[in-house]
Amino acid sequence: MMLSHAVLMTAGMLGYAAGPITMYDLRYALRFNAQNPQEVAAAWDHVHAVATLQGIVNRQEASLYVLFVESGGRCVDQYWLGRMSEPGQWLAGRKRAMVPNLAALIDRYKKSIKGAVVYDPAVPATSNLASTIAGVENLIAVRYDPSPGSLYNQIIASGPRLPVVKRLVNEDGSRMFTGQGTIPGTDRPSTGSAKCDAYLWLKHHYIDTGKVEPGYAGYYIDSFWQTCPTVAGPNQHTLTNHDFFVAKKAFFFDLSVWADETPIDDRGQKPGTDLETFKALVRSAYERTNGRQMLHIGGFTPWAFKYTNAGKAGGKHEPVPTEWETAKLIGAYNAFIDADAIGLAAMANASFYAHFPLKKEYPQQWVTKQQLISRGLLKPDGQVSFDGRQFMIFYVGDYDSAAWLYQFTPSAWDHPARGRIPLMWCISPVLESRAGVVMDYLRRTATPNDYFAAADNGAGYLNPGMLQEPREFSGLPSGLDVWAEHCQPIYARWGVTITGFIIDGYAPGLNKDGLDCYARFSPNGIVPQKVPATLLHGDMPVLRASYDLGDNAEQAARVIVERVGRRSVPFHWFRAILKSPDWYSEVYSRTRAANPKIELLDAPTYFELYRAWLKSNPQAAAGKIDCER
Repeated sequence: MMLSHAVLMTAGMLGYAAGPITMYDLRYALRFNAQNPQEVAAAWDHVHAVATLQGIVNRQEASLYVLFVESGGRCVDQYWLGRMSEPGQWLAGRKRAMVPNLAALIDRYKKSIKGAVVYDPAVPATSNLASTIAGVENLIAVRYDPSPGSLYNQIIASGPRLPVVKRLVNEDGSRMFTGQGTIPGTDRPSTGSAKCDAYLWLKHHYIDTGKVEPGYAGYYIDSFWQTCPTVAGPNQHTLTNHDFFVAKKAFFFDLSVWADETPIDDRGQKPGTDLETFKALVRSAYERTNGRQMLHIGGFTPWAFKYTNAGKAGGKHEPVPTEWETAKLIGAYNAFIDADAIGLAAMANASFYAHFPLKKEYPQQWVTKQQLISRGLLKPDGQVSFDGRQFMIFYVGDYDSAAWLYQFTPSAWDHPARGRIPLMWCISPVLESRAGVVMDYLRRTATPNDYFAAADNGAGYLNPGMLQEPREFSGLPSGLDVWAEHCQPIYARWGVTITGFIIDGYAPGLNKDGLDCYARFSPNGIVPQKVPATLLHGDMPVLRASYDLGDNAEQAARVIVERVGRRSVPFHWFRAILKSPDWYSEVYSRTRAANPKIELLDAPTYFELYRAWLKSNPQAAAGKIDCER
């Protein structure tokens, strides 16, 4: 692995009083020979150490900034640094100091850290234990490897000689977790799995005791990644995502949700042991808050590596069902996912961005009845003026992940075609905690044709039907009030009143209590899967999710025209994922050419007209119409 560092020195603007930003270019850890285990291990070790260090030193202030995430031919971290440094922006004028190597970086922050937590390469789960302990005890995570040239050798056996404060491997290098006897430091019998024993040890010593912050967790792949680094891009170990959760003193884990198979990384376990361990961790977090706080889980099922039938992942379940089973499970324990899914999973510097000074409010204007009348869309008596028109809206998603928003925005949002047609950008407002700088940029540069709604399924991704009683898996009391109390202030800050999509997946659909819950924070509309085709719940319009569009613009337009022709309801919703503004423009242009009566509306107009139509159609409002011709 090439260990040279490119120096970034960008002139700052005057007027920033804070000290210089410490810069570290970590991109050398992307350039490794995947066929060389030593280089793969070195790449992992460097990124893990830096991410845990960054989480610690950025806990109180925005101090350390790394360059690592590359996407679409650019360094995404450099892009956002540039945006934040523009005249009048947060970092304008703040100086920067580049650090040449990891030893120097550790030396720079030696007063902020107490030493290292050393983990076991033979039990990959201990890498996630190390990230947890790093945040709680201000330690750098280091993999045990005394061989010459290893990071362990460079900064513990020599160099800075960091003291080893915590060990997750015995001093002679033998396993602390064996999957036999009793789980170390407890009186609990082993599960028969070293992996699950390690996580139950973590539960006993760190979650049950309140040492971690029970409102945050990281669901990120463990060091098993080193056995298959070419399955996805070189940053898809998502180690740089750890920094935010280390700063929050979160707990980290990587477990399967399936009871009917053994995972590829632990074939010797009894089927379902991973699942029972998963449930034990989130149940403990729930109990620490007495069920009054949502658990923010960053990350996603590592579906390309484990737990599914994708490629060599070794499972029998497909990726989407695995996603849905995960969302179903966590919802039963008042948890949601900030869904850093493979592909655009990597994010760096969230612990830095967490200090970005968000505004108190980012209001959005709703349409008035008089405006709709003046535009010829509504009659004075409240009837919708169709004149043969069919109304449609695009769900522009899926921005339910801080990492996806972080990586895709530079190309999608900055595209010159943005603003040509009305687009409903669906972004989970809870991403403010990790990507507030991105969300602020979107709001201050939006055109009149850009409107914002919440992505699946509100202020975080869970199946809301699992908040309703009775709750499978957990048997806990209703979590609907906790969900509403979580969503309300975040929706209010961002002026969001629409939830653009609700994935019900394998969970029950929303009942009356669930709909009442959403009406508290999403009064202008929701789009679930398991509801009648049309519904007016109180004053909240409810529209069943209709159709996902593929990648080809010509085919997408044909789908829209065909779908509109088959539905008796004159309001249509279409979802696309990670598409650029010119794609939507082309789809709409082709749609109009085929059927000029199909009209794309902005989100306030669409949902307000839909509400008016429901009010004048009692059968539709009651969910008693068949929408298919």
